[in-house]
Amino acid sequence: MPRVKVSVIVPVYNTGKYVDECAPSLLEQSLPADEYEVIYVDDGSTDDTLARLERIAAEHPNVQVHTQPNSGWPGAPRNLGMRHAKGEYVQFVDHDDQLGHEALERLYEHAKRNDADVVLGKMSSTMVRPRRVFRHTVDACTIENDELMQSMSPHKMFRRAFIEEHGLRFPEGPWIMEDLLFVSAAYLKAQRVSILADYPCYYWLKREDGGNNTQHRFDPQHGFWPNLRTIVRQIKDGTTPSDDIDALQNRLLHRLYHVEILSRAREPEILREDPAHQRPRFETARQLALEEVPPAVREGLPGVSRVRADLLERGDFDGAVAFAEHVRAVQARGELGEPRWEDGCLVADVRLSLVRGDGEPLTLVDRDGTWYLDPRLLDGVPGAEDGWEVRDPFRLAYAELVVKDRDREDWWYPEGDLSVALEPLGEGRSRLVASGSLRLDPERLAGGRPLERGPHEVWAFVHVLGIDRMVRMTSDGIENAPAASPALTGGRLALPYWTAGRGQLTLDVGPRLRKLGPDTADAAATNAARGTHSLPLPYIAATASASPAPVKLTVATLTVTAELAPAPDGTTAELRLPPRLKLRSGRHPVTLPKTDTPIAYAVVRNGTLLRLEGPAYKATTGRRLLDTITDDPRVRRVRRRLGGRD
Repeated sequence: MPRVKVSVIVPVYNTGKYVDECAPSLLEQSLPADEYEVIYVDDGSTDDTLARLERIAAEHPNVQVHTQPNSGWPGAPRNLGMRHAKGEYVQFVDHDDQLGHEALERLYEHAKRNDADVVLGKMSSTMVRPRRVFRHTVDACTIENDELMQSMSPHKMFRRAFIEEHGLRFPEGPWIMEDLLFVSAAYLKAQRVSILADYPCYYWLKREDGGNNTQHRFDPQHGFWPNLRTIVRQIKDGTTPSDDIDALQNRLLHRLYHVEILSRAREPEILREDPAHQRPRFETARQLALEEVPPAVREGLPGVSRVRADLLERGDFDGAVAFAEHVRAVQARGELGEPRWEDGCLVADVRLSLVRGDGEPLTLVDRDGTWYLDPRLLDGVPGAEDGWEVRDPFRLAYAELVVKDRDREDWWYPEGDLSVALEPLGEGRSRLVASGSLRLDPERLAGGRPLERGPHEVWAFVHVLGIDRMVRMTSDGIENAPAASPALTGGRLALPYWTAGRGQLTLDVGPRLRKLGPDTADAAATNAARGTHSLPLPYIAATASASPAPVKLTVATLTVTAELAPAPDGTTAELRLPPRLKLRSGRHPVTLPKTDTPIAYAVVRNGTLLRLEGPAYKATTGRRLLDTITDDPRVRRVRRRLGGRD
């Protein structure tokens, strides 16, 4: 009997219909069913969840169901699942999420190939923005790769022997942030951590009822602060203290400080919550920061974050609110050059910057060689009347482009990096600008594979001075229109366009939403009649390796499937119609779906396509005219007199 390679552990409680939505992704894995097991642990559900689980187990030999009295949190069910697991590796899955079809097979192979203790599989989510830890596949790294701290959920694959060797367990009972405690302990102990970024392994999807929204996790009444203190101390105990802001301990604590502590002093939370509730949170966060977080962590923050931290440490709640109001109004502005096709890639120049609420650039001011934060951000902030020094404008600054598969919630990173630089604005003022190029390859972007069929949106993420923003890459007032020439790539049409409403650059591959539009007629009209069965269409960019792409057309009243194929010139595509058409002899307009303007004319005789002509060609005299009328004896006699042949 094959050994069990992976044990999938799923804690459940009052899951209802979400059990049935998650189950197919677990039970239809590409890994053979006898090589993995699914272990459901019901945490005392009071609805029909247990009955649903038992039906699934009755139909699938590799599924087992265990029950326990309600513990109030996923930790105890996960621990019980680990006690029953037989797999070489364990993969934790929440009951309302899903796995990619090849997730277990790919994760296991990646783990074995690299002898990994922990494997992070690429996550696709409607819950959080994309994480750059999944930008590249990594064979092996350690906790020294502090990007690991971007991914603290338990939805990973762990070597079971590694878990047992170090006694790793989730805290039990209603213990908020149990995943952070478990995962940070694993990172600290792991000798080799691998990252699989070229395949979407885990889909963390927001429920319709909002039941798995992470914003509900913050609950001071159930141990949030003492639990956070425990996690901070675990990291401090596992690393060496240092005054160096870039030392490992300080880099690891930066994530906890920024996300879990400083959130209480910044937007959106400090502006969203009732001050009567937020002030106590603010004060408790201040106390924890002063008692547990080394000064070097705060010293290593970028400019805006250091203002927040200073206000928190001083206990200035009102000042933090005033500062948060200014920062909340800051937006990212993306400038996109005209998209174009180069070597099979959609290419455009990119610039990103931040602007204040009044639409003016967010600036830094140079005073005798020292940079100071934009004074407008500091209006009404106590202690900042003389300005706020920014010691390193580039501290932790970066920007990147991301492409979202709208149908599947997958995020992909196109080639190339954006560089951040200071751009002078005059009078001692400068702004931080990220610039570079978008290079979107439809045939390789999805982890080295072609993009799936459907629309793919272009976004950018920018993080400068401690301000982070996601921004849609849009046009300058253009909506619902082509953004560049269609392309023929990999045997499919790829149509770049600006979306309706937002004007966001999007590439429809397949295509699914867009169609070749009537604007193609203007380009096709430049073609002279060639006397052949194909017609070059200069508006289409074709890669040398492209295969013919099917396209639906109407010839007169007949709907046919034609082909677009690379033309000999290597830069255009040719339209090819079937050689036999059930039409009367004559010259018939060729149109695209839902359009009236012909992109070509098909000359047909006795059901056979003689040639395609561009719309600019007017067949009104001579032999071309005779080709378009009925082939009867009188016509043949006229043709013989003109020197033609039957």
